[in-house]
Amino acid sequence: MAYIFRSVILLVVLFITCISSAQHDNKLTATLNAKSKEIAIKQEFQYWNSSKDTLRAIFFNDWANAYADKNTALAKRFAEEFKKGLHLAKDHERGYTKMVSVVDDNYQGLTWEYTSGRDIVKIELNQPLAPQTTVKIFLTYKVKLPPNKFTSFGYDNFDGYFLKDWYLTPAVYDGDWLLYSNKNLEDLYTDITNTDIDIVLPRNLYVASNFYESNSFISDTVQHLTLKGRQQKSGELIIGPSKRFTKHITPHLTILSDLESPRYDEVSTGVSIIKVANFIYENLGDFPHKQLFVSELDYNKDPLYGINQLPSFVRPYEEQFQFEMKFLKTALNSFLKETMFLDPRNEKWVTDAILNYLMIKFVEDYYPDQKLLGKLSNLWGVRNFHLAKMDFNEQYPLLHMLSARRNVDQSLTTPNDSLIKFNQKIANRYKAGLGLAYLADYTGKAQVDKSVKDYYINYRLKPSTAADFKFIVVENSDKDINWFFDEYVSTTRKIDFKIKKVQKTPDSLRLTLKNKQGTNVPISLFGIKNDTVVSEYWFNDIVDQEVITIPRNDEDRLVLNYDQTIPEFNQRDNWKSLNGFFSSNKKLKFQFFKDAEDPYYNQVFYVPVLGFNKYDGLSPGMRLHNKTLLERPFVFDLAPSYAPNEKTFVGYGKFNFRKYHGRSGHYVTNYSLRGSTSHFQKNSRYSTISPSVGFGWRPSNLLLNKREALILRSVNVFRDVDPTLVTEGLETDPDYNVLNAKYYNTTNNILNYLSWSIDAQYSNKFTKLAYELEYRKLFESNRQFNFRFFAGKFIRNETAGVTDFFSFALDRPTDYLFDYDYLGRSEGSGIYSQQIIVAEGGFKSKLKYPFANDWMATVNTSVNIWRWIEIYGDIGFVKNKGTKERLVYDSGVRLNLLTDYFELYFPLYSNNGWEIAQPQYDERIRFVITFSPRTLTGLFTRKWF
Repeated sequence: MAYIFRSVILLVVLFITCISSAQHDNKLTATLNAKSKEIAIKQEFQYWNSSKDTLRAIFFNDWANAYADKNTALAKRFAEEFKKGLHLAKDHERGYTKMVSVVDDNYQGLTWEYTSGRDIVKIELNQPLAPQTTVKIFLTYKVKLPPNKFTSFGYDNFDGYFLKDWYLTPAVYDGDWLLYSNKNLEDLYTDITNTDIDIVLPRNLYVASNFYESNSFISDTVQHLTLKGRQQKSGELIIGPSKRFTKHITPHLTILSDLESPRYDEVSTGVSIIKVANFIYENLGDFPHKQLFVSELDYNKDPLYGINQLPSFVRPYEEQFQFEMKFLKTALNSFLKETMFLDPRNEKWVTDAILNYLMIKFVEDYYPDQKLLGKLSNLWGVRNFHLAKMDFNEQYPLLHMLSARRNVDQSLTTPNDSLIKFNQKIANRYKAGLGLAYLADYTGKAQVDKSVKDYYINYRLKPSTAADFKFIVVENSDKDINWFFDEYVSTTRKIDFKIKKVQKTPDSLRLTLKNKQGTNVPISLFGIKNDTVVSEYWFNDIVDQEVITIPRNDEDRLVLNYDQTIPEFNQRDNWKSLNGFFSSNKKLKFQFFKDAEDPYYNQVFYVPVLGFNKYDGLSPGMRLHNKTLLERPFVFDLAPSYAPNEKTFVGYGKFNFRKYHGRSGHYVTNYSLRGSTSHFQKNSRYSTISPSVGFGWRPSNLLLNKREALILRSVNVFRDVDPTLVTEGLETDPDYNVLNAKYYNTTNNILNYLSWSIDAQYSNKFTKLAYELEYRKLFESNRQFNFRFFAGKFIRNETAGVTDFFSFALDRPTDYLFDYDYLGRSEGSGIYSQQIIVAEGGFKSKLKYPFANDWMATVNTSVNIWRWIEIYGDIGFVKNKGTKERLVYDSGVRLNLLTDYFELYFPLYSNNGWEIAQPQYDERIRFVITFSPRTLTGLFTRKWF
């Protein structure tokens, strides 16, 4: 027996030795030049071919080179997110890698080249590399660091450096090369290495790293550090002029961190860190490295999104809770990144699920009564909101549903670089963690907790896949949970059940459950009496509709998903009262501004509004609507206001029903009824009623920002006209109707914007067609060119020669459809007449005879000469019936302070001559201004959705 025991021990030791030696060995000598912001690197890399294939080339990640120019994958990603900082960067601000030499261990040069993304290096080997053999490569290169204004990587203005993914690391080969470019997604996929870094840097700087420091000494002007990482991926260094990091030694974990809270004392901080470290150890296990690196920089890249990001002076949470949640998220991020080696671009949902599940569990264990709004929940004026009554962990379904309700949610298996920003940063991560919490509620927390821990223990420091995680979760469950992976993880199918009806008997309840979406997942049912749970059930395999009988336990309500652990699409129909018909009707609840959805009330929100135009003046009013924080299918919005100048009421009202159909192609249909009333001159009112239907199309790749829409509407206008205006000659009937069909096609990008539309209008007086194209291009020279083309033609015009009310306009359309927000709709002079909405002809100068009752074709162009200062030029032809076409043109300077939102136009030369030399030049200046809150918020939310 002793012989057998010694043999087993020997085999284990040999196995461990083989495993440890089957690593890439990486040795770097690096010198930081603080003046030039460069790092000179000599790298000796021993590549171990652990695959079954013979390799003739190997690939290295060179993510530092992603900042080299405007054509890298990183630059293109920024363009998709409407960020043009890297595109506009000067040459000296760009980061790059300058390769000096690449040789093998025989000192023979190796051929190398960059792949298309410019941040992955392909090195051709002189000799094929057989399986289970090694090759040694020597690389000499310089890394020019970028400033940290593009991403957090690089240098700051205070002698600080954040070095992340700053040297060449081996790409992963598993039968195919997995080559992922830097897209600022924190998902570098690199092989595991044993790395030694000898770095030389100025002596006045301090270094903190996820690697441990094995040696250091200081000479006259520089310091030498040796950093070691074993079975790790890449070395992360934070360098600065002050020593910010503190080492915390806890019973199970040594932590190097600079996270702190200004109002949280040092002793309490240490106690909280021990608490978090113990929680991580209990739920995952030992950390296999010498220290866990937890930095403020890492937290800032991936903060606690939501109310936690409010300024510190309005923070609603106690300092202890705020700090512990911040530290927990950052520590878990670092812990999993350093130990779990999944494909972070294609299988990131696994680590997201574990991280967010543990964050949910931490709050359940230590802060079960924590409210989402924290201390704000008790304030007068706030405590009556449903949002104030929500628990902290309810933010996970709320923010996930923010994406799902807009029909922009994406499955958890969607590659990380194919997610829109809101899903990549928030919604998918929360859905993943919420999914494990849902599974724990269904199968039991003990099983899921065990699965998470087993997965960590079995696969830490080893390559693993989502399939490995699934195997462990399924094995630890005594129920069929394939629905979790087949429906919840792999698709975007919504979960939505309702209680259709309930029949009561003296001893039982017979209820009909309806699966509104057909998603085959389990649903929970609670019996409630006086807000206390008296019974709880789980039902599964309800694909369409099922009749279920349960015992009667004196319940007064039956509620599906009462604890809201299931991320259900719609909870407004989740309950039935058992106390009669009238008690089952939802009560009406009036609330100020906006709130989260309360499934037990019909919510109506009110908010003061203030409108303005010249004729009505400042018009205060009250807006009534049912828009909650989450989008809902049916929305009404009414805003009656009082116009003091006219001493009467004005305002608008609209009813909209939106139906989503699928992920791509024809994805949405809108049915709408809108009406408004206001004044277009003194004592002259207009009212509009417009029913419409709209259809929307989009591609399957949501990052493309391409949309198509077709809108069919009937615009009915009714006007009450001042008698003095009639005597002056109102040239059209007061009331009219226009049938309008308009098709839009838009591709929105910070570098290339293209939009075109076709507009057809029909009334009893005219029939007309119009085509509009707009194109914006930001060139590599940072020069932006804007081009717009408009062409319009009357097929029939019975008003020609009588009125120009329906004619095409060069500079200021009459807006007979009342689509534009004119401050002074009928003004021909004064400041209100200087407002311009670039439509139809798009001219900026006021020319004589600016209307066309036959056809019009114009071109509007502009190009920037310095930042937001542009020169513009417009040219076109105007044709009226019975006359020859006329050439028109103008030019000037445009201050493009915020495109489409705030612009100024200064005319210089046109058909009028040199306008700048003519009297009252200030009256010729035109402006674009937008006050619409929805339009302005779209400027900030477009990068998220």
